[in-house]
Amino acid sequence: MIRLLKACACIVILMISMPLARAAEPVDTAQSIIQNQIEAFLNDDAETAYSFASPQIKGKFPDKTIFFDMVKRGYAPVYRPGNFAFGRSKVEGDTVVQEVLISGPDGKDWTALYFLVKQPDGTYKINGVQMLQQAPGPEI
Repeated sequence: MIRLLKACACIVILMISMPLARAAEPVDTAQSIIQNQIEAFLNDDAETAYSFASPQIKGKFPDKTIFFDMVKRGYAPVYRPGNFAFGRSKVEGDTVVQEVLISGPDGKDWTALYFLVKQPDGTYKINGVQMLQQAPGPEI
């Protein structure tokens, strides 16, 4: 009888935690994609970095070289981050917005807002990045 009660309690706990796990899944996926793309930039691997771009981004930048050059010129903190860490995230339907706190190559602090969109095949692709420069903090 005690075993049956323990088993029922485990099932109830699993059922309660399942929605939480499903909500975390797109965020974990988004963070993995962002991490992999940043690593590709650090390794000058244009092909891999480009593979994480959405069809909309690929429509604007139809070649991996053009895409890579655009990131180098316009998104230096993403292309060559000093340090980075994941901040807040938000899931709205098929879109994940992920905040990434970045120390740029010039030592300035940035917040990059990544927008990832779920594709028809169930994967997520980066559909845009908005860069926000942070105000300088106190010297330490």
